[in-house]
Amino acid sequence: MLVYPSAIDLSSRTLRFLTGRLKARRQEIGTRWRRLPASRQAMLALAHLRCGDTYAQPAAGFGVGIATVYRYIREAAEALASLVPSLAGAMRTIREKAFVILDGTLLPIDRITADTPYYSGKHKRHGMNVQVLTDPFGRLLWVSPTLPGSTHDLTAARHHGIVEALAEAGLRCWADKASQGAGNSVRVPFRGRRLKRWKRRHNITHAKIRCLGEQASTTRITAIVQAVLVLHHATA
Repeated sequence: MLVYPSAIDLSSRTLRFLTGRLKARRQEIGTRWRRLPASRQAMLALAHLRCGDTYAQPAAGFGVGIATVYRYIREAAEALASLVPSLAGAMRTIREKAFVILDGTLLPIDRITADTPYYSGKHKRHGMNVQVLTDPFGRLLWVSPTLPGSTHDLTAARHHGIVEALAEAGLRCWADKASQGAGNSVRVPFRGRRLKRWKRRHNITHAKIRCLGEQASTTRITAIVQAVLVLHHATA
């Protein structure tokens, strides 16, 4: 097998942050020895989270087994996910924003056809539904735990308490057509093909604002999504 050097477009600050979390976790559980030091484990985990490398790739590159790679990545994701803010905690930051963008995204997973709850008719594949809140510039503020892919975006937003939290805070929110009926605090585009000119202009402006949130949309999947959010906040 050939092994070659590669690069990850992340800062050394990100590596130091994750290394610190892993060192703290090792001390907490009383780890005496590991095949890789915390800094190398952090690099391995970042390669997977940022580049989507398969387990076999870092296993070869770091000289460890695939099972070890799995454990290292899972441990890193869980260590980061433990730091993710609750929606109530995130709302303290969100209240300072002029408005927020709400977007639902489907994280693809491998599932058999019989797993109906995970099949999204909209996306025509199995996956997990995640709700994302961003600021007006598309920067991540909060991500929800995952729900089965068949869950409608509005149902998911209500399940996580997002709609209620936004209404209580009096915040303006931009969302797509899937959030029709969420209430006055959530602004959505007009439906229909033959719209009046002013409605078409509204939809164009709405789309320009909301697309920033779509650019941010990024089980164990919940831990990985939350790990990415924590890394984003720690290194922003």
